[in-house]
Amino acid sequence: MRRTAQETREHILTVTHDLFYWHSIKGTGVDAVAAAAGVAPTTLYRLFASKDDLVAAYVERAGGLYKQWFLDATAEGSPVDRILSLFDALIEQVQPAYCRGCPFLMAMAELPDASVKAHALAVETKAWVRERIGELAPTDVLADQIFLVMEGVYASVQSLGADGPARQARGLVESLLAAAR
Repeated sequence: MRRTAQETREHILTVTHDLFYWHSIKGTGVDAVAAAAGVAPTTLYRLFASKDDLVAAYVERAGGLYKQWFLDATAEGSPVDRILSLFDALIEQVQPAYCRGCPFLMAMAELPDASVKAHALAVETKAWVRERIGELAPTDVLADQIFLVMEGVYASVQSLGADGPARQARGLVESLLAAAR
């Protein structure tokens, strides 16, 4: 059964996510993406004009999925409950079978030029997360602190795993919230 162009694009982006996330953006060539997706390179280039366009589409798609995850994790309860639910969901998300770190931090590290679209999209996702935390936290200072704890989880799981310092995140956020009351 043939896929539509949109279905083929989504299939390629799903494959791209697995390759870029687990094997790096710079370490994965377009030919490897095409082969893994089971499409001809010409098909890939018809949907994405360049690797830069493919990388930007990958980061944009990852941002949309991440934003939905965040909204689902913080959907119910008081602002404090929603923040704590976020950290419960975060610890589940950063388990080694699912996570090797933050895809947005990794994209920014691999593509440090702020004028690159994929870098800008990764920054936009991080800013969106900080804004959403700011809507839940009673002060900007507390929102910044909670955001830093969240970023620390992603940074620490790369080297020390989900059972390392990351397991302290919820307790630290509970302490920050209690101190703010």
